[in-house]
Amino acid sequence: MERRNLLRAAVAAPAATLVTAAPAHATPANKFDSSSPRFAIAVLPDTQYLFDADSADPAPLRETFGYLLEQRAEDNIAFLTHLGDVTEHGTEQEIVLAGQTFSRIDGKLPYSVLAGNHDIDGSKDDQRGPSAYLSTFGPQRQRRSKTFLGASKDGYNSAHLLEAAGRKWLILALDWRISDSGLAWARETLTKHQVPTIVTTHDLAYADDGGLAYLSGNGQRLWDQLIKGNDRIFLTLNGHYWPPGRTVLKNDAGHDVHVHITNYQDRYYGGAGMIRLYRFDLVRNRIDVETFAPWFLARDPARRTPLEAETIELTSDVDRFSLDFDFGARFPQAQPAPRPAAQVVDRHTAAYWRFDEKGQSVADGATIRDLSGRGNHLTVRRLANSTDQTLTVSAEHHPGAPAHASLRFDGGKGPDRGATLQTAAGAPITTAKFLDGYTIEAFVKLPEPFEGDHAWMGILSWEGRAGDAGKHSGWSDLEPTCSLNVSGERFLQYVLYSEIGDHNPTSWSHALPTGVWQHLAVVNDGRRSVVHVNGSKIARNPTQPARGIATLGRPFVIGATSFDLKYGQGFYGWIGDVRITGRALRPEQFLPGGHFR
Repeated sequence: MERRNLLRAAVAAPAATLVTAAPAHATPANKFDSSSPRFAIAVLPDTQYLFDADSADPAPLRETFGYLLEQRAEDNIAFLTHLGDVTEHGTEQEIVLAGQTFSRIDGKLPYSVLAGNHDIDGSKDDQRGPSAYLSTFGPQRQRRSKTFLGASKDGYNSAHLLEAAGRKWLILALDWRISDSGLAWARETLTKHQVPTIVTTHDLAYADDGGLAYLSGNGQRLWDQLIKGNDRIFLTLNGHYWPPGRTVLKNDAGHDVHVHITNYQDRYYGGAGMIRLYRFDLVRNRIDVETFAPWFLARDPARRTPLEAETIELTSDVDRFSLDFDFGARFPQAQPAPRPAAQVVDRHTAAYWRFDEKGQSVADGATIRDLSGRGNHLTVRRLANSTDQTLTVSAEHHPGAPAHASLRFDGGKGPDRGATLQTAAGAPITTAKFLDGYTIEAFVKLPEPFEGDHAWMGILSWEGRAGDAGKHSGWSDLEPTCSLNVSGERFLQYVLYSEIGDHNPTSWSHALPTGVWQHLAVVNDGRRSVVHVNGSKIARNPTQPARGIATLGRPFVIGATSFDLKYGQGFYGWIGDVRITGRALRPEQFLPGGHFR
């Protein structure tokens, strides 16, 4: 269940329901998918009132840590960052108790922690020397984490390098009062690691009652001497002040830097170990932020006090919000080199076509070679009312595609406008039955804007009337025996007439987005077919038997679907690499290598 929905349900649901939605040990605590384009960073502000001399109560923080471990796989939590003021007085007693509480996540969830003015002698900068805080939370503890990159010589500033969404991210955890030498260390770290960076510290900005943030005196120093001149810094997080707030500043490159204050020590039970989750989504180019208290979330709703109930989740526009952020534009990554065909072809490959061959022609009659070595070469043919521009070679491609090229089809119902790529009638793929299973893959992109009527356009198909194969269970005896199409609502449709039996299982996807590359895969294990979009299984995959493909020796076609052996329209958009494999593949074996964007 999505976390936000779980929080809604928790307000009214009995405790047993909550446990069902988020079981304590449903997945391994340390499971984190660094290749997923979606991940979360947890932010924990001032916990000082939970570690206050003989008034200390670490129970809320223990619950928060337990929650993060239990939910790490589901929410794909990469990291936790504490914003300082771990304790109220910085005494050895308080610090030791806090250290014992943090041991709950040592080695299980990477985290950073930094000194706030209540943890050390706040009148001095990071050159203050030894302290109970440094003895407990210094580099000797942090270097146990795989993400720990290093610390300044004084030990009060640390750097952490994460791998998430298939790329690296830097988190700088800076002391309450960083010195000039500390700033030099931070600048050197940024120079060595040119990756997207989040700066965390205790004192950087404060907010007015409306939630608008302003740089503090110390924040202005950090802005002038570190942040505004380093374009890799896109987000700053600090505690210390309340109420929470946010603003957006422009750096020297003219880019946005999001400045956020997170602090709830003024709330009931000193904030009760309340956390924020920053959910990064590199598919949607968004960061979704939510704030809640796991300690209260775990309580039986029927027994929550009024203050507990109102503090489960904070929903103001400085506590729950979303940011549009184009990560690819702000932090472009070097494109991987094209992969040669030999890297994606093996003995199971039945056919593989790509469109990056030097001097590749798409004139009528031109040949596009089958790189599997099995002779399923394609011939270019335009429909009656088409021009040279109906089919062109394009440099556009899916980031995970082996070939850095595609074909741009400008088909439509215009009438008979489009282009097809057809095998010869006797090519091996035209009679292959695939009784033991198969995988069909294609990279596809629909134009933005998506103009005109393109309902039921075909991406690829095997020609042949279903009735001629003795199949009468489907919509029409005149439709082909196997086709992958796009409906008027842009739903992906996979229609199949099985070789064994008169079955016509049809799969349907959600509406495909426009302007974004999609990887499509049909996987058949010899029993049923399952369609995937970007590595994710779609919902509407029928359980009907689906063994083999009722091929009739007629051409395999890319760019259109026939009806009664005739073509009335062609595909509209881009098609990249197409591969057919004679066995069922797992998503990590698909052409993008398990990495989808």
